[in-house]
Amino acid sequence: MAAAEARLRQEKVKKFEDFVDRRLKPDLVNAIAQRDNLFQQQKTFLDLKKNIENLEKNGVTSMRSMVNLGSEVYMQAEVPDTRHIFVDIGLGFHVEFTWQEALQFISVREARLARQIDEYTHLIASIKAQIKMVCEGIRELLQLPAE
Repeated sequence: MAAAEARLRQEKVKKFEDFVDRRLKPDLVNAIAQRDNLFQQQKTFLDLKKNIENLEKNGVTSMRSMVNLGSEVYMQAEVPDTRHIFVDIGLGFHVEFTWQEALQFISVREARLARQIDEYTHLIASIKAQIKMVCEGIRELLQLPAE
């Protein structure tokens, strides 16, 4: 009878370990990657906001710049009128904005990104708690002392 109980326990432990390895850990890695992507987008919009504010502060109406054509190949470009800029709004679409319109859009987008980052942070914490709870269940099944 004790051997059957031990075997049943081992099967339960194996199922819990598989659940953690095949479901929870990949979910955690995915959630962290998604949140990191949102952090990168947030940084991009913050940089754009700073650049627009610098353009406004300095009264720049035209400029020369180096543009990346791809594969780290650059070309010199001249922008005759900087009062309007194109902003990537997602899904490959770009919208022409004045500086003020762009700053308003960036504020809205930053607020949305901050909410999404908070959601992913809570999701990550939840997944970590689930992993910890399953590991505690495994420890109890194996009757090991607490760490």
